Amino acid sequence: MSSSTRHDHVHPNLALAVIATAQLMVVLDVTIVNIALPHMRTALGFTPTGLSWVLNAYTLVFGGLLLLGGRAGDVFGRRRMFVVGVLIFALASLAGGFAWDKGWLLAMRALQGVGGAIASPTALALVTTTFDEGPERNRAFGVYAAVSGAGAAIGLIMGGILVQTLSWRWVLFVNAPIGIALALVTPLVLAESPRTGGRLALADAVTSTGGMAALVYAFINAADPAHGWSNSTTLGSLLVAVVLLASFVVIETRSSQPLMPLRLFADRNRVGTYVVMLVTGAGVFAMFYFLTQYIQNVLGFSALSAGFAFLPVSATIVTVAQIVSRLVARVPARLLIANGSAFAGAGLLWMSTLTPQSSYLTHVLPCLLLVAVGMGFVFVPITLAAVAGVRREDAGIASAMLNVVQQVGGTIGLSALVTIFGTASRNFAVSHHTSPFGHAGFTHGADMAFRAGAVFSAVGIVAALVFIRVKPQEAISEPSGADATVAAAPVP
Repeated sequence: MSSSTRHDHVHPNLALAVIATAQLMVVLDVTIVNIALPHMRTALGFTPTGLSWVLNAYTLVFGGLLLLGGRAGDVFGRRRMFVVGVLIFALASLAGGFAWDKGWLLAMRALQGVGGAIASPTALALVTTTFDEGPERNRAFGVYAAVSGAGAAIGLIMGGILVQTLSWRWVLFVNAPIGIALALVTPLVLAESPRTGGRLALADAVTSTGGMAALVYAFINAADPAHGWSNSTTLGSLLVAVVLLASFVVIETRSSQPLMPLRLFADRNRVGTYVVMLVTGAGVFAMFYFLTQYIQNVLGFSALSAGFAFLPVSATIVTVAQIVSRLVARVPARLLIANGSAFAGAGLLWMSTLTPQSSYLTHVLPCLLLVAVGMGFVFVPITLAAVAGVRREDAGIASAMLNVVQQVGGTIGLSALVTIFGTASRNFAVSHHTSPFGHAGFTHGADMAFRAGAVFSAVGIVAALVFIRVKPQEAISEPSGADATVAAAPVP
């Protein structure tokens, strides 16, 4: 990279600090909001099933527009779109903090997803245009990855502190001053990237995201006791989902510059990695959703204590991932991934035996650690397997798709398991003549959701063993183009 494309008068650490801070703000949003869910439900009157939209509104739009955000950076300039994304995220957070009803909060959560989908891919792409290839860029990527990994843990503690000392609104307010400051500083420390031109692919993004939104709405609407699967709204949403998703496939097939090249799915290894990441996101997102409420509402933990209760998950994932990163050169990726899915499935299956009287130390924590070990086993080899043998021009999009399917899987999985949760809780209430969402009813419904999550993990085991055939030497030969991939928030 020539020096003319860079701001040589600015210390590189300042540029990296801006990029890393923006990524941290986007990544910690999932866990910081998770901790506040019980308080949001009480304040705004969400139903136990409707509360899932607080997460789904964000992850659905974030995952659905992630590829479009990366494309927008190429077309309009990465620094410009980075600032736009950060500002949208910050202002939506500020407005969401003032929410007076459910509708406004969900609208602002969706708008946060728009901002995050623009800021996150352009932030990573800016690393490649700001730092020269070699040790300088590798160090920048190391910092970026560390911030992405630490974001979940920081969000847990920060969320607990803000909710407990101020209110749930501050988990949203906190983003505003950070985002506005980043938008002001960015032009001073980051150079604009050259525009590559090309097709923005807006129709691709609208049909895919709209189709996923309709599908998720159908699931959650079916969980409402007043509606169900035979309800006209549920059936209508399913029909809209089919039409929009079919339209998306047609657009991608006919486009010379598709947002998601369908040729990626011609390779069995990538199909396997995408299926595993889809079901991993589906099971784990839902686990955090239900367990956060169980720990606070059933076990009686404070928001801050709940944040600390999940910290061992982040620590375990980081530790196991470091170990697995040394095994990928000797052990086939499919075995590592299959074992990871097995650990996660075992943890979820054990978790499905929770009762209102269960102990955190002897029951909840061991289950969490099993799931965390599984996630640590999956993430490293699946990232390498996704780009093994890929053409150089497809390396970025192949890896980016992992992040997209993780977010989409989390959204679909949560909506499906919320449907199972709602049905199981109501059936329990009828048979036991009690409240469907009291401690016993809630725990029973969550147990059934955890059991379904374990089934997702079983699908991951089969997909890894059947589809993934990457050899150890291929897994460590990552294409250089992969460093410019779109990065999304990891599973919290």
